[in-house]
Amino acid sequence: MDFPAYVALGSNVGDRETMVLRAARALEREGVAQLLALSSLYETEPIACEPMDDFVNMVVQVRPLLWPEDLLKRIQVLEKQLGRCGGHNEPRTVDVDIVAMGNRVLDTPHLRIPHPRYATRAFVLVPLQEIAPGFTCPVTGRAVSEMIGALPERQRVTRISGRSVVYQ
Repeated sequence: MDFPAYVALGSNVGDRETMVLRAARALEREGVAQLLALSSLYETEPIACEPMDDFVNMVVQVRPLLWPEDLLKRIQVLEKQLGRCGGHNEPRTVDVDIVAMGNRVLDTPHLRIPHPRYATRAFVLVPLQEIAPGFTCPVTGRAVSEMIGALPERQRVTRISGRSVVYQ
């Protein structure tokens, strides 16, 4: 497929930095997607959760090698292979979410693209803006900078590593 997709990665259990970087590399190694760009790593506070440790998050730009629902299935397998524990709003060793796939909009029982909550999450928007400052929402047409400015509440997002890398 010849369009960029954006995938958010996070961890708040164990060696968080290593886990998100391993998950990013696994996308390419396992034939799921070609890595195009990786954001820096960000430490972020959990939102809408019971008190727990902070997350390390990043966003990667990829060229998907699978159709959306197949991509989701492979990502779920990768999460398990990487030791995913924890469910929604629980501590997690790794969490991988498809944020957007080009200008595609998809709403099935198993997958919604763009991700239904990404526009309210600084831990996705800030690293997304770093690697794709021209990104616009395929549903609303809003620019990533506009979405950041409209965040409903203050969310702590601290850049902890300048690992921004562009792949050719």
